[in-house]
Amino acid sequence: MRVVLVRHGEVEERYLKCYNGHNDIALSKKGKEESRALAEKLKNENFDAIYCSDLRRTRETLEAFAHAKNVVYTEALREKSWGKHEGLTFDAIIAQGELVYDDFLGWIEGLDGEPYKAYLQRIEDFFLEFLPAQNHENILIITHAGVIRSLVHIVQKIPLEEAFGIAIPYSAAVVYYRKEGACFDFSFYSS
Repeated sequence: MRVVLVRHGEVEERYLKCYNGHNDIALSKKGKEESRALAEKLKNENFDAIYCSDLRRTRETLEAFAHAKNVVYTEALREKSWGKHEGLTFDAIIAQGELVYDDFLGWIEGLDGEPYKAYLQRIEDFFLEFLPAQNHENILIITHAGVIRSLVHIVQKIPLEEAFGIAIPYSAAVVYYRKEGACFDFSFYSS
C-alpha cells in the first residue's frame, strides 16, 4: 500500500503559527497557488482512493486536484482540537498565564481540547486499522501537519517531540509505504 499524505496549503495570514485545530479556516492566496503546484506534480497519479479531512483548508487544497473523484471526507483526518486555545499562538497562550512550558508532552497535554492520547488513537485506528482493511494500493490523503507527524511517531516509533520537529511545509507531500503490516519508508517532497 502506498499512501500520499498531503498537508493542506498555507492558511489565511492571521492564522499562521497558531494552534488551529478544528478552526474551519480558509487557505490564503499563496496556499491556493501552492496547492495547484502540488496537484500539477501529482496529476499523473492514479489513486485508488482519496480521503480528506472535512475542514475547509483541506477541502480547498483538494480543489486543485482535478482528478479527485469519489472523495471521502472524514473527521478522522482532522488536526487535534485545541479547545479554547484554537487560533492562538504559543506566545498568546503563555500570555494568558494559565500554562507554563516546561516540556513538550506536558505542554500539549496541558492545552485544552481533545486529549492527546485520544488523538493519537484516532490516527492509529485510521491508518493502521481502517485504511489497510480498504484494500487500496495507491491512496491520496489531504490532512494536517499534526496528523502526518503523529503517524510518523506511531509508525517509526520515534519520540513525539522528535516527530513534531520534522518540517512539513504547507502543500508538502509525504509518501508512506506499507506492506504486510510493516512500514517501509516515509519520503518527503513539497510543491
